[in-house]
Amino acid sequence: MRILLKFEIDCDPDAAWRALHSPRAVAELYGPLLEVDALGAMPTSFASGDDVPVQMSVAGVLPVGRQLISVADRDTTDQNGRVRVFRDWGVPLTGPLSVLDVWDHQMAVSAAPGDASRTLWRERLTIGGAAAPALWPALWATWQWRGARIRALAPTWAYDPESDSDDVR
Repeated sequence: MRILLKFEIDCDPDAAWRALHSPRAVAELYGPLLEVDALGAMPTSFASGDDVPVQMSVAGVLPVGRQLISVADRDTTDQNGRVRVFRDWGVPLTGPLSVLDVWDHQMAVSAAPGDASRTLWRERLTIGGAAAPALWPALWATWQWRGARIRALAPTWAYDPESDSDDVR
């Protein structure tokens, strides 16, 4: 079973790519409903090959399960140019989602067609197992929430690095 999202966001693809790799930005996508905390050391930035166990809870109070975030990055192209894909193929370890046999979450960012200052965001969550049909509606609703949060937070992801000409002496 799949859940798909596709929309444009108000930041450039580099900013969106950095946000996908930021544990803090990822945690903000679920807030304030869900809190995501590391079980151990949380990296400052996710990197391809990372395996990061996290605990998810409602408002930081009611545990809803542990998840292993397993990161794999890849680059590809489509008719509009470069596409960067962040894949979390980790698994739910405990909680209601742990009954799933398949968890494959892929997020792709590329320049929006006709506007390189905006990002085309594509997301696909594939789940499988006997419980998938029962869990799909709740996950679909959560992904709609995620989509709204991504669109709301994207303008905050951009930043202008300081250059030597910006230094005041």
